[in-house]
Amino acid sequence: MAWATAFTEMFGVRHPIALAPMGGSAGGALAAAVSLGGGLGLLGAGQGDEDWLARELPVAAGGGRPWGVGFLSWAAGVGAVEQALEYGPRAVMLSFGDPSPFVERIRAAGAAVIVQVTDLEEAQVAVDLGADVIVAQGTESGGHGARRGRATLPFVPVVVDLVAPVPVPVLAAGGIADGRGVAAALVLGAAGALIGTRFQATAESLADAAITEAIIRGRAQDTERNAVLDIARGARWPTTKYTARTLGHPYLDRWRGRETELAADPEAHAAYRADVARGVVPPLPVWAGEGVDLVNDLPPAAELVAALATQAENALARVGRP
Repeated sequence: MAWATAFTEMFGVRHPIALAPMGGSAGGALAAAVSLGGGLGLLGAGQGDEDWLARELPVAAGGGRPWGVGFLSWAAGVGAVEQALEYGPRAVMLSFGDPSPFVERIRAAGAAVIVQVTDLEEAQVAVDLGADVIVAQGTESGGHGARRGRATLPFVPVVVDLVAPVPVPVLAAGGIADGRGVAAALVLGAAGALIGTRFQATAESLADAAITEAIIRGRAQDTERNAVLDIARGARWPTTKYTARTLGHPYLDRWRGRETELAADPEAHAAYRADVARGVVPPLPVWAGEGVDLVNDLPPAAELVAALATQAENALARVGRP
């Protein structure tokens, strides 16, 4: 799929496909493999742990292809972003929270600023900050997203229209797990797709084997947006605005609809930690989007990028390119 879009031209990549910077999964090897396959690999730096960055950044940077890194705006410190910038990423992606403290530092280092948005207010803020790329994330996405967001299909074209006067390339995210989803993103007016759950189940993913096995077995009807698991594990996520789509979990069944009670129960938090230590529950929730039905194997990521691109090209050929 040698298709030029504003995204592929900006980063010099072959395919309009980017790796979602998933914490716990998107390490240096996965980012490098996606870039090798012709997409843009984004390292999932999350809150910006210095030791983790010191280990994974050289791997991502050593691939010799355009790559980037993603941070949680609400949690990462400026120092972590500066640590990443020392390795020369082509892009830094900021998600969930105010990206403004980081934008000028990123731009001064010569990297592109990618801002993920979950509603139109966030999209307008990204435009006002001069984001180089905007990711429009629908509620089908795995992991964290808007508590009161919109689905990908109606959200992406609205963001595309909002930013058109600038213009800013938009990547579609949420529920995209095969090439048909990439094709749909392009038809909606996006310049590419940001893909997460599908890349969790790849040979280079850092996800635990139990996690990847659960994703391969999982089905969309088994996923649910919730704040329960963040509260139970004591995560500092701003759950009033952002929930997370996960596969089923014993604590979700136990505490669904009782989030306020859970938050005020230290014994429940201790029980959760004890269950993790005993292996009764996984160390992390299984983040999975509604596209999980389409994940059935564990391929090398570079081969997956090529397969997604070919499938997208075939899908677009059937309907005619937009």
